[in-house]
Amino acid sequence: MDITGEYRVSLPREAVFEALNDPGVLGQCIPGCQTIEQVGEHEFDADVVAKIGPVKARFRTRIAVSNHNPPESYTLSGEGRGGAAGFASGSADVSLEAVDGETVLRYAARIRPGGKIAQVGSRLIGGTARKIGADFFTRFVEVVTPVPVPVGDESDKESDKQEE
Repeated sequence: MDITGEYRVSLPREAVFEALNDPGVLGQCIPGCQTIEQVGEHEFDADVVAKIGPVKARFRTRIAVSNHNPPESYTLSGEGRGGAAGFASGSADVSLEAVDGETVLRYAARIRPGGKIAQVGSRLIGGTARKIGADFFTRFVEVVTPVPVPVGDESDKESDKQEE
């Protein structure tokens, strides 16, 4: 099954690319991520808890980065094994386009479930996979986008100090 999406990030392309390769950022953004560890220059191991329909399992996942073309694009691929629950593998081609000082992030992912997970039905798996992808990229944008400080905050603190 194929899933695509597009997000606008209020950061330069280089910063977005760097964040997409940062295990700390990835760990905050992967839904259900319990741990993530960089095990090679372009490889990560993660423990992820996921629920697909009635099946909930902890997946030990290996994530690899290939087609590394900084800061324009790369491919993420991975396979997660959930014991009796089955397994899922997939890949996502991620591209970044600089537009007016911001970045347009586009992805095209392919998911292949197996075992018990595959038995719950492609509609349910497709909906869950789309939700996981949307949750990841929505959270990614929230994590990496600087939060604007309201103009009045700093001046209010200074005036409070002067009154004391």
